[in-house]
Amino acid sequence: MIKEYPKTHLQKFNIGIYNETIQLIKMHNEDRIHTILHFSTNIISFGILSGYSILGNEELLILNSWLQEFLYNLSDTIKAFSILLLTDLCIGFHSPHGWELMIGLVYKDFGFAHNDQIISGLVSTFPVILDTILKYLIFRYLNRVSLSLVVIYHSMND
Repeated sequence: MIKEYPKTHLQKFNIGIYNETIQLIKMHNEDRIHTILHFSTNIISFGILSGYSILGNEELLILNSWLQEFLYNLSDTIKAFSILLLTDLCIGFHSPHGWELMIGLVYKDFGFAHNDQIISGLVSTFPVILDTILKYLIFRYLNRVSLSLVVIYHSMND
């Protein structure tokens, strides 16, 4: 009887370890399945939006003409003020916590594990790069549209 007790106890211990291992494998597989689902959902969404933008040209042309008419009717001062306001709100360097939140949500949406070093690196570089690109595109657009708008934009930006 004494010899039988350790065998049953050892068997129960092995069964417990086996069950715990199976549970950990299931959790790991669920995480991987969620990562694959998030990534495939993002690809499908991108495909649908791309297809709509390519195939739905008529609706986009109507929206584009309405938007251009609206913007051309604004005064140059209002245009320059709107551009500055939108770029500072969207790309403002004064909101690193907002950038951390947005980049963290996108990072999590793609199924990646939370990594403070990568998020901090992106927060310190991404807004600067995006701001530079947007200012270049705005300046290029303003030079084509109206030179007085460029002067107003520079005086308001300084």
